[in-house]
Amino acid sequence: MKLHELSPNPGAVRDVKRVGRGHGSGNGKTAGKGHKGQKARSGGSIRPGFEGGQTALARRIPKRGFNNIFATKYAVINVSDLEQFVEGTVVDTEVLKAAGIIKKELDGVKVLGNGELTKNLTVKAAKFSAAAKEKIEKAGGKAEVM
Repeated sequence: MKLHELSPNPGAVRDVKRVGRGHGSGNGKTAGKGHKGQKARSGGSIRPGFEGGQTALARRIPKRGFNNIFATKYAVINVSDLEQFVEGTVVDTEVLKAAGIIKKELDGVKVLGNGELTKNLTVKAAKFSAAAKEKIEKAGGKAEVM
């Protein structure tokens, strides 16, 4: 294959649409722009977000802070939520979902130390607060980080 033998695929190259070249072409007179109005003028159309001179929505809304899209979001539960399980149960995300304590797993489950726990449970979660870990182990259970 040589450079002079190269050619585009059939149908890949189209003729340029010639507007304003007489009414027989189908795009004569107004050249496909219709009659008058802002879009018929030279300089093309208006930029996206332009509201005809009214202050644009993007400028009317106050800007404060920022949204950290990389933040780790945990499904949060308390030690008191674990009290409903039977003694000796292994509590993980699937069990918590089935019990209706959490709806979504998000980036993992975090157990906080609010409330009391009297049952011996093995809790598997992504994170534990110091108080939660202490209360689970005090009740005779285990706090395992997944």
